[in-house]
Amino acid sequence: MTQHKEEWGSKLGVILAVAGSAVGLGNFLRFPGQAAQNGGGAFLIPYFCALFLLGIPIGWAEWAMGRYGGKKGLHSAPMIMGAIGKSGLARYIGIIGVLIPLGVSTYYMFIETWTFGYFLKYLTGGIGIDPNASIEAQTAVANAFFDSFTGAGADGSLFHGDGLRTLLTWVVVFAINVYFVFRGLSKGIEKFVSFAMPVMAVCALVVLIRVLTLGTPDPNVPENNVINGLGFMWNPNYEKLGDFKTWLAAASQIFFSLSVGFGVIINYASYMKKDDDVALSGLTASATNELFEVGFGGMITLTAAVVFLGLSGTQVAVAGGTFKLGFATLPVVFAHMGWFGNIMGALWFLVLWLAAITSSLSMYQPAVAHLKEALDWSHGKATGFIAAIGTAGALLTLWYSAGGTFLNTMDFWVGTYLIFLLAMAQIIYFAWVFGIDRGWKEIHTGAAIQIPPFVKIIMKYVAPAYLLIVFIGFNIQSFASELKNATATVGARVGLATIVALILYLVVVTAMGEKRLRAAGVDLDDDKPAT
Repeated sequence: MTQHKEEWGSKLGVILAVAGSAVGLGNFLRFPGQAAQNGGGAFLIPYFCALFLLGIPIGWAEWAMGRYGGKKGLHSAPMIMGAIGKSGLARYIGIIGVLIPLGVSTYYMFIETWTFGYFLKYLTGGIGIDPNASIEAQTAVANAFFDSFTGAGADGSLFHGDGLRTLLTWVVVFAINVYFVFRGLSKGIEKFVSFAMPVMAVCALVVLIRVLTLGTPDPNVPENNVINGLGFMWNPNYEKLGDFKTWLAAASQIFFSLSVGFGVIINYASYMKKDDDVALSGLTASATNELFEVGFGGMITLTAAVVFLGLSGTQVAVAGGTFKLGFATLPVVFAHMGWFGNIMGALWFLVLWLAAITSSLSMYQPAVAHLKEALDWSHGKATGFIAAIGTAGALLTLWYSAGGTFLNTMDFWVGTYLIFLLAMAQIIYFAWVFGIDRGWKEIHTGAAIQIPPFVKIIMKYVAPAYLLIVFIGFNIQSFASELKNATATVGARVGLATIVALILYLVVVTAMGEKRLRAAGVDLDDDKPAT
């Protein structure tokens, strides 16, 4: 077996890399959109339940599983899950940990292109909103620019006319991502996020302060103000709590946002040294993410949306997709800031781009690691092949852009449903097959903090039961309707077919890898504890 030895340059580097993977567009766009779609403050109840009962405990388990797999020389989710679960079934469930980041990358890079394109527009004068026009007219201009730049009008519209600007922006963004992934963990990903995270925090804080000091833009609608914007985010509508989809959305948002059940943490942690702390590192990465998500993303985007669109307008704005709110609302806010508006706009979209790229850099790494491990490929060859798959997926996203049908299908089934499924499988295998006592000892090897003992009960009983109840409830209540949505349009059907094709591809690669590694004498079934 050829060894592809990689490791992090520092403990801070891996924390920033995991935090960077977690802090992304899910914090600034997906979280506010999910909250607006699911009752505002009502969403925060299942959200924080999921954070403390699922996200942080499962995150700790995933950090420990990854580091344990690394001790055995394993770095991909399928092989690590196979060792933890002591079975071929666990190994093939583990392919979801490669499918998710690879599948999400097909559309995530496109959304990252929007942020970079808007950033460039604000550097060169903004998107043409007249501050003296009515709020409705300003919102219409913001929506029209967004629809044009994202190709929402018709499938294939990005491949001619003004859409060529979007394609060129995508090429630049894609090339930057591939460059840093090609450079590897310490010289590429770690080096970039160590610079990007502090810059992002400073820029986000500046924008937040400005949003919280906004006045009422229309005296005829005095209820559209900062206080009511904050109220929408924090005051719950209890009726939404009876909908299993709200609980699934909240749990999946936690997983998406923290990169739990995403396949990234288990891969990143596998490159840590055998006694590196995972307890405090995992908690620090989670806390950093929550600062960006609730403290920055929610309070900036939702507050500004209510101030300029009102409660009903905010809910209408997210009806076209959870990623749209920040692009349709914040430009209107910036238009009311005079000459300073373009600076604030550039800062906001710089924040979004930095958030996006620190996440997207992590999405190719699990698939690259899987190819290197399963097929014994070089880093360059694996990166090039995954980049080719990413290009094919991106072209589908760019072509089937009308209404975001391809994007929305991929986002739900890969970015919500499968994340939930993988997280559930991981905690069950960790607590019940690997063993909670053995897992607890693994988490605390080299730990800088002592995790409270009651977390063991959460990991073994509460988290699996919580996930199973919500998963079963959702499948009974909403699975059929979601599957119908996934077959309603050509773009949606292509998205579903893409998911199936990626699954089949990963099954074949995993089978080849299993055969090769066994022939090389690698312990795939955890017959020998890692040392």
